[in-house]
Amino acid sequence: MEGKMQTAAGDSMRILNRDVIKYIAMFTMLLNHIAHVFLTRGTAVYEVLEDIGVFTAPVMCYFLVEGYLYTHSKVKYGLRLFLFALLSQIPFQLAFGYKSLNMIFTLLCCFLILTVIENVSSPMLKAVLCVLLVLVTTLSDWAVIAPVTTILLCYAWGDRKRMASGYLVAYFLFSVLNVQNYMFGEKGDWTAYAVFHGFLSGAGILAAAVTTLVLYNGERAQKGRNFSKWFFYIFYPTHLFLLYMIKIGLHNI
Repeated sequence: MEGKMQTAAGDSMRILNRDVIKYIAMFTMLLNHIAHVFLTRGTAVYEVLEDIGVFTAPVMCYFLVEGYLYTHSKVKYGLRLFLFALLSQIPFQLAFGYKSLNMIFTLLCCFLILTVIENVSSPMLKAVLCVLLVLVTTLSDWAVIAPVTTILLCYAWGDRKRMASGYLVAYFLFSVLNVQNYMFGEKGDWTAYAVFHGFLSGAGILAAAVTTLVLYNGERAQKGRNFSKWFFYIFYPTHLFLLYMIKIGLHNI
């Protein structure tokens, strides 16, 4: 894994810092979760908000790889992910009613994959451990796609063209799985619209690619860095619990 990508001097396209991008990702995630908690699956508004939320996971994978490279303590980083994965599980299940594990658990698995890539010298053992960790994510939110995206970005890190190709692979995999879900899932929709919508649903991954590879300036916000650092962790379980409480309140009206 190589170091930080160099930002071309005078590149006017790179207008967003890391914290701004993460706040945007938190907002798109919130829209996605509002759809899942309050709206009816299959309606136009639901589908739009759900697809907007696809932006969040690949952005988090990108910053996980970057954070892994530059954290002062990988042990503290991993323990922080583990702690918030535990704290988020009950709010996650209350809000959605899912029996799966939450997204921070998936990010923890992605973190462990990066640890394996960095520290395991045997190519065979490294491949086996990475595959096992990818399979573990089938128990959690954003299964398979998030760890695969993390692996692709990790091996392409520092080369924007290769990273763009990694995003495209993630987009294609995500879209194909969605098309398959439309065709062979509950809807059983074999129309051209199902194919179109399946590939449109992954547009958030392409938006994440443009945001991190074209618009990101490689910097952090000058003010409120410590606040932002903890906000991104605390926001996840907190907003899920608040959505659950609002849902209960609406049901009791």
